[in-house]
Amino acid sequence: MTTRPRCQTGIELLDSELSGGVPQGSIVLVSGGSGVGKTTLSMQFLTNGVKFNEKGVFFTATETIDKIKRFQGGYNFFDEKLIKSGELSIIDLWSISDRLGLHPERYNLEEANILFEVIRDITKELGAKRLVIDSITSLCYRLQTKEMIRDFIFKLGSSLTALMCTTFLTSEVPPRVFQYSQYDIEEFIADGILFLGDIERKGDLLRTFQVVKMRGTAHGRSKYVLTMSSKNGVELAPMLKSNI
Repeated sequence: MTTRPRCQTGIELLDSELSGGVPQGSIVLVSGGSGVGKTTLSMQFLTNGVKFNEKGVFFTATETIDKIKRFQGGYNFFDEKLIKSGELSIIDLWSISDRLGLHPERYNLEEANILFEVIRDITKELGAKRLVIDSITSLCYRLQTKEMIRDFIFKLGSSLTALMCTTFLTSEVPPRVFQYSQYDIEEFIADGILFLGDIERKGDLLRTFQVVKMRGTAHGRSKYVLTMSSKNGVELAPMLKSNI
């Protein structure tokens, strides 16, 4: 059997769990509630890609570019020089949407197709091999039906896979609720799901991390404790070795 090329996240325990990294060209849902580390994990995935000569593009549909730079600037892995060099791009989807004259709250089918083409064409023009949309939940809010959401994500995934681009889509879900997406569609189309949650231990809320699914590779489903430090960004530790 031919081994599918891997896209290393640069997070050692995660790459080990995935037998070397995310299968190249996958579309991965990064799910969880507010404050669990979805954006940081996704940005770290992009910046680590530069080490492997893979350009990254971060499409924001939630925060402004300045706010993203400010918050991510607290981590050593994030360097604005990567933006100046063109190795990392941060693009505001709503600014593009406004310039194109798309409806500010709801997209029809034609508008959804325009936005899909914009994301695809920008990714191709930049030569990006890693892409993040933060968040797919905010984006799907403007799509009017589950059929439009399904069609948008399917076309996006197929197009980016053809470009050999590996994609992370962040997904907002309510805290402590057993679901991976807001619209109950995204997880079935995605090739993989990385679930970030939290548990209460001794009066503290601890972030947790789990690979729920990943097509194209063997993987475990163990739950890890997730911490974030300015030095290393996202760090994972097995639950039994985390001293909690």
